[in-house]
Amino acid sequence: MVKGITRRVILVKAPDPKLFEQAIFIMREGVSGGVTADQVLQEAQKVADGYIRRNSGWGRRLAHIPAPVYTALGALLASALWSIVLYYPF
Repeated sequence: MVKGITRRVILVKAPDPKLFEQAIFIMREGVSGGVTADQVLQEAQKVADGYIRRNSGWGRRLAHIPAPVYTALGALLASALWSIVLYYPF
């Protein structure tokens, strides 16, 4: 179904087409005042880059680590630092 609403759309092409071809951003109404086209494009590229970083590589791997593992690693690190401070005072 097509409605009679006009929207401003920005298409950002991916520098590396392995993950996606392009990203589509829909502008909010009334935001265009005082913002240049370069600023809008830079913001769209920044958002797309952040999405890629969160959903690929280390960002994706760290998101799947359960909370008890973080707790255990934090306790281990705190214990190691505390023992260093107690045995080797500065």
